[in-house]
Amino acid sequence: MIPILAPADSCDITHVHPEGVRRARAALPAMNAITRLAAMFGAFGDPTRLRMLTALAVEPLCVCDLAAVLGMKQPAISHQLRLLRTLGLVETQRDGKLIWYSLADDHVRTLLAVGAEHVGCLMPGMSEIIDREASA
Repeated sequence: MIPILAPADSCDITHVHPEGVRRARAALPAMNAITRLAAMFGAFGDPTRLRMLTALAVEPLCVCDLAAVLGMKQPAISHQLRLLRTLGLVETQRDGKLIWYSLADDHVRTLLAVGAEHVGCLMPGMSEIIDREASA
């Protein structure tokens, strides 16, 4: 048999390992959970939404504040916030006529922190979150 040269990221031979395949299949979440997870990571994949989440990691902000921080128009900010709320990444609190937006929970903050650390991006206050998660 003549060996076929394969790219570095593929096997040189075809051989399925049934037990590994069985364990990996058993660990796969249901497709609806995977779809929700993909949508959440999609939100993190958009630079505007990621900037919004990063700003909200500092403190709660209203739509006007977010528009000023990002240099964008309020309708565009509102559109993105609606998606982030639908995905459960931000939450609101009403104060009279003002609506304050904040990160939904510490999971969102941790995702931001870990992602920032992974790419070597320094974000104020995020290293404490990573340290806390690592010691837990």
